[in-house]
Amino acid sequence: MTIFPPPDPDPTALRQDLSRLRAERGWSCDELAARSSLSRRTLIEIEQGRTIGTLATWHALAHAFGLPLGELLAPLCTGHEPPHGEPPAR
Repeated sequence: MTIFPPPDPDPTALRQDLSRLRAERGWSCDELAARSSLSRRTLIEIEQGRTIGTLATWHALAHAFGLPLGELLAPLCTGHEPPHGEPPAR
């Protein structure tokens, strides 16, 4: 059996989707910061591609948008199929 490495995630698509979700709701960075308990600076740095953020950051954003975390992170798989099937053996 040949094992291939996973495709590279697309953080650009992720940050663009974050910006799109915020804009669709008509929220400023200040509004999203208040709804997510994140700093305005963190949100701006993510949207501008200076940082990717932590899992806790994306978890807070998912709650602010009322989305499942997996749906919010789905743009990471832009350009390739997300993994399906059984998880790998541990």
